[in-house]
Amino acid sequence: MSNRLTTIAIIGGTGAEGFGLALRFARAGARVVIGSRDAGRAHDAARRVLETIPRAQVEGRLNADAAAQAGVVVLTVPLAAQIPTLKSLRESLRDGAVLVDATVPVESAIGGRVSHTIALWAGSAAAQAARYVPAGVRLVSAFHVLGAEALARLEAPVDCDVPICGDDAGAKAAVQELVAMIPGARAIDAGPLENSRLIESLAALLISLNIRHKAKSLGIRITGLT
Repeated sequence: MSNRLTTIAIIGGTGAEGFGLALRFARAGARVVIGSRDAGRAHDAARRVLETIPRAQVEGRLNADAAAQAGVVVLTVPLAAQIPTLKSLRESLRDGAVLVDATVPVESAIGGRVSHTIALWAGSAAAQAARYVPAGVRLVSAFHVLGAEALARLEAPVDCDVPICGDDAGAKAAVQELVAMIPGARAIDAGPLENSRLIESLAALLISLNIRHKAKSLGIRITGLT
């Protein structure tokens, strides 16, 4: 997967994390399609990327149109929107596409605290997503612990490890290449998709620590790995 030839769709790309990822991927030379339920918001987000990175290959589309153009689709919507969004994308996702789920199941989705997780019947947000992904689409979970503020500061590396969970080695390798586009980030193979529940809980803990210490972006570094 070449950075210059890859098209990456960011579903929920008008939100803080999705927009930060769009900035980083566009700066690395990838073609980025920002998806939204509102075409106007998608176009506005693409315009803001171009204001920061004038030569960026970026455009805004409705979610389904964005997903149809991409071999890699990154889902960065809140938990409450995860299932409806995936249902809306079923006819648009390409066979063989890699879908990256970054959903963190926190209580804020139902009016609770953002630092507390919700226990899902499926076991994790990623496992829940798997129930709505068409056959032939390869699901990976990643990007839970990357802070939006750190992503938006293009002049600085993010200084964070990115655990990746999934059951398809090729799909995980593709996501590792995405991580490599972000200076300072390091991809960590965190095992099968089942392990996403651990990473999602870790993300909620980091959110809690950020709030407690009034930090804008507290990432993680996993020691003992080469």
